Amino acid sequence: MTSTNSTYENLDGFRVEIDAARERADIILDRAPMNTVSMLQREQLRKVFEALDEDASVRIIVLRAVGQHFSSGGYIRGFLDASPEHVSKLAWNIAAPARCSKPVIVANRGYTFGVGFEISLACDFRIVSETCFYALPEQKLGQIPGSGGSARLQKIVGITRTKDIVMRSRRIPGPQAYDWGIATECVADADLEAATDRLVDELRAFSPIAQRTAKKLLNDTEDASLSIAIELEGHCYSRLRQSDDFREGVEAFHEKRAPKFKGN
Repeated sequence: MTSTNSTYENLDGFRVEIDAARERADIILDRAPMNTVSMLQREQLRKVFEALDEDASVRIIVLRAVGQHFSSGGYIRGFLDASPEHVSKLAWNIAAPARCSKPVIVANRGYTFGVGFEISLACDFRIVSETCFYALPEQKLGQIPGSGGSARLQKIVGITRTKDIVMRSRRIPGPQAYDWGIATECVADADLEAATDRLVDELRAFSPIAQRTAKKLLNDTEDASLSIAIELEGHCYSRLRQSDDFREGVEAFHEKRAPKFKGN
C-alpha cells in the first residue's frame, strides 16, 4: 500500500510503499526512462529515509526501481543550476541509508551509474542482477564523484580498483561486482525481486535492537583501530545482555523453538 504520511507525498521521481504486514517499506525510483535523479529528489530521499527510520511499523527498507535500469545517474544540467549551498549537501543527502538505524537493502539491475551507484553504496545490502552495471562516470564530465562514491568504494575494494573505476569511468558488471565484494549477492535478472524478498524475511527474523546495534557498531568502527573496535564491541555486547530480546533468544535456544523478538 502507499503510505498517507505527508512526507511521502508529492515526491519527485520516486514513491514510497509500506507493507505493514511484512514490516517493510519500499522506496521506488520511477522516472522513465532511466530513473534520473534530480537535485530535489536527493533531498526528498533523505527526508523519506529519516521518516521511515522513525516509523515503528517498518523493520526493513528496500530501495529499488521501476524498469530495466536502476538509475543512469543525476540530472546533469542540475549541477550547473544548483547553488553552492545545495551542492555542499549532496553527500549528506545520499548518505541517508547509512545513517538510518534500520537495515536497508538495494536491488540493482541495469545501469546503476553516478548517484545511483553512490546511494547503493550507502545501503547495507546490495543485491544485483546479472544485467547490472556499476559505474562512476563523472570523469567524462570533467568532474569527480560528489556524493561519497569514491570514498565508500575505496573502503570496499581498495585504492587500486577504485582508481580503475573512477579515473577510467569503468563499468563493472554485476558478477564482477560480487567477486570484488561490492555486491552482497548476484542473481539472475528474473530472480532479483525474489532474492530481495528472501533477504527481507531473513532480516525480519532477527532482533530489531540487535540489528540496529550491529549496524551502528560496524559503521562507527569502520575507521577505528582494532583495539578501539573491540572495546566498542564489548560495550555494545554488554548493553544487549540487558535486553528482553537477548533473554528471549537464550530461552528460545534452550527450549528449541523459534524466538519471538519484540525489539526491547
